[in-house]
Formats: sequence, C-alpha cells, structure tokens
Amino acid sequence: MHPSNYKRTKIIATIGPATNSYEKIYELISAGANGLRLNFSHGDYPERLQQIKWIRKAAKSYGKPVAIIQDLQGPKIRLGDFDGVIPVQAGQNLRFKHKSDYKRSGIIPTQYDLSKKVKRGERIMLFDGKVITVVTSVTDGVVHVRVDNDGVLLQRKGINLPDTDFGGDVITEKDKKDAAFGSVQDIDYVAMSFVQSAEDVLAMRHILKNLGSSARIIAKIETVASLQHIEAIADAADSIMVARGDLAVETAPELVPIEQRRIVGICRHKAKPVIIATQMLATMTESSEPSRAEVSDVATAVIIGSDCVMLSDETANGRYPIEAVKMMKTIVTYAEQNSPVDAVFRQVPSIEAHLTKQAAICSAVITLSEEINATAIVAETKSGATAMQIAARRPARPVIAVTSQQRVANQLVLVYGVKSYVLPDSKTAAVRLTNWLEKNKILNKGDVIVSASGKHAGVVGTTDTIKVRVL
Repeated sequence: MHPSNYKRTKIIATIGPATNSYEKIYELISAGANGLRLNFSHGDYPERLQQIKWIRKAAKSYGKPVAIIQDLQGPKIRLGDFDGVIPVQAGQNLRFKHKSDYKRSGIIPTQYDLSKKVKRGERIMLFDGKVITVVTSVTDGVVHVRVDNDGVLLQRKGINLPDTDFGGDVITEKDKKDAAFGSVQDIDYVAMSFVQSAEDVLAMRHILKNLGSSARIIAKIETVASLQHIEAIADAADSIMVARGDLAVETAPELVPIEQRRIVGICRHKAKPVIIATQMLATMTESSEPSRAEVSDVATAVIIGSDCVMLSDETANGRYPIEAVKMMKTIVTYAEQNSPVDAVFRQVPSIEAHLTKQAAICSAVITLSEEINATAIVAETKSGATAMQIAARRPARPVIAVTSQQRVANQLVLVYGVKSYVLPDSKTAAVRLTNWLEKNKILNKGDVIVSASGKHAGVVGTTDTIKVRVL
C-alpha cells in the first residue's frame, strides 16, 4: 500500500473469549488492528502467555508491528457475592462491609474495604451509577449510607466513588504482581486504572524501572481527580486513555464529550498519544451493524485528532469482533479523507510555543514537506520522540519511522500517522529504508521524501538534520 493510503488514526482491539485463538488474533490484525489489549481484570497467566505468543506470531506473519497493552485492574471496587437481587428505595439506609456475609448479617458485602477510604457526605454510586447513595457514617469497618433513588443491587456489580480521594493508593498488590509478570513478557504498554494524580504514574514508573521493564505507561482518565490533574498526569505518563464509561459515571455524561476534546488538545500539545475508549461501536457486540450515533462518535474522535480509537466488549465478547474492526477502519479512513474541518483547541497553547531544538526541527520538516508536496516524512528515531513530535502536529503527509529498537517500533504503532520499521543504527538508515520501500513498491520512483535525523545515529535527542530526497 502506498503511504498516501495509510490510515492515520490507529485501532486498538481487546482480546477476550470471542477472539481467544491464533486465527482470530490474525484476523483482527489483518482487519486493521494496530494494538491489542489484554484486560488483566480477567484470565490467568498461562492464558496471557499463550495470547502474547499468538499476537507476536500473527504480527510477524502479517508483516507489521503490533502493540501489546497490559491493562491493569486497579482497585477492584465491586459489590461482593450474595444471592438474588436486593431491591432498594429512596431514603432507605444500607450498610456495606468488606467480605461480609449478607445472609447472616444483613450487611452488603464489598470486594474492597470502603471504610478505609470513604468519608461522610461522599457519594457511592452502585451498579454503574444506577443507584446513588450518600455516606452517613463509617464505624468499625461498616459504611452506612442513605439511598437517593429506587433501584436494585446485583452481586459483583461495579462501585464508583466520585468524591473519594484514594491518597495515592491506586496500585494494588495484584497490579504489582501483574506488572512483574508483564516485565518478563513481551509487553509494550502498561495501562493504569483509576489514576488520580501524576504521583500515581510516577509510582508505577518507579515499579517498572525496578522490574527492568521498557513498557510505556498509559494513564486511564476515569475519575474527577484525574480531570483536575490532567496536565500533570499527561506530563508524567507516556500516553492517555479517555476511559469514557467510568468517567461518565464518576462525573456526568454531558461532561464527557467536552473533556474528551480538552484532553485530546492537551495531549497533542504535549506530543503524547491519546486513546478514545469505551462503547465506540457497542451495538456491534450483538449486531453486525453499528448505530448511526456510534459511526458519528468514531468519526468525531478522528476529526478532533485522536491517535487511537479502541474497541472493548465489541472484540472481547461480541458476536462480530472482526466485523467491528473492519467497520471502525472504514469509518476512520472515510473521516480522514473527507473531513471538511480541522480541530482548533482554543484553551490549549500552540504546540509551537517554547519550541525545543528537536521540536523546531520537526515543525520545519512538516512545513518543508508541504511546500515541496513530499510523498512522506521519514523520521530516524531511537526513542520514538522525533516521530511523536512530528505526529503531534498532524501533518498531511504520512510519517515513516525507522528505529533500531523493536520495542520502540511496536510502541509507535499507537501514534497518529506513523508507520514504523526496524533497521540497525547507521548514518544511512533512512536511505536504506526508503530504497527498500521503493524496491518493495511501497514508494515509487520520483517520490519526494523529507527526512529528520541526527549526526549521531542511535543517540536519543540528537535530531538536527533535515534532508530532501527524490527516489
């Protein structure tokens, strides 16, 4: 495929029961998935090992790098086990306790000890926000609440705590164990759940560093606190995921579209990849066609400049996982090729403000590529930073990244408009790559290439040279 036909916005698909085979994983990749998400809230390590092997085998067979994302569970805040349905009414008083026996005590069990975190006056949202309660007191490990509306409670349904400060205690023992497992496997990204501050991200980075992991961190934005600290979190993390399901429950549904756009603008300014997630094609979990609103939702994420759009239940448990990826690719491609508008973020500083040398060169590369109508931009990059700086400006030309690191090539597949290749470090790496691309008919004779590189090949942060080449 000629670079002019590449899709720029990347697709992440979640592996689950519906796609738990080599054949299905290969089909997801061939349908257009660039990243595959492993949800560590479910499954065991032998299952994960097999899936990682299948992903790498399928990616190699298909011939493109694929990012593997380890999504950590975070604090497991759910109701515990009890029989049947518990009906509740507005004004009723309820009691919750960690691992209590509801049949014997009448106290509703939880899988997390809420008494150590919640305070009087804070809201506890039950069953995905369907039942709202307010804490009236906390005594002897029991949380007493008043119910605000009628509803029902079912075992193991999720609990949201929009007013509660976890005080930096969002990385659980299970997360640490799972991170240790991932550190010795072929993992490219670690996604953190329920991030509330930059300190949470720095704590995870410290853990990964001690484990010797080269995985990058995705901070999932799904709490009120994370919205309040989004700029600092974006600085600390390598990527941001707008986890709209929990975010809508923790805040309010009408906030999500606005916050989604604000976060995309912040991430583009900081040259950090941003992922839009949750219910993008939810109808396709059961239907072979999406709703018109879902098509619009995906297209909107593309038009505002998101790096990635993500499928969850659609590919993990849905009846049409491959069709969902194909549909998402169709929507993405059409929106990219036909959008009549460009996104402008009024409250976000221009990405050109306070340019570093590397950023200034990346900006100049894009300007030059437009003025000479280049076919593609080629970025030689050790860490991926040069490619991300170029991509953050959303150039009209595709970005071809060449790196000596397979891990970096995998990680760059989640960056807008970037197609990554692996070659050993050398001063002629870009020339060798473009020659190879021409030989394999990916580029054509006469194509014009603008490249960004450094005189010290393989050294991070030394990009200082722009070249124009006609094949």
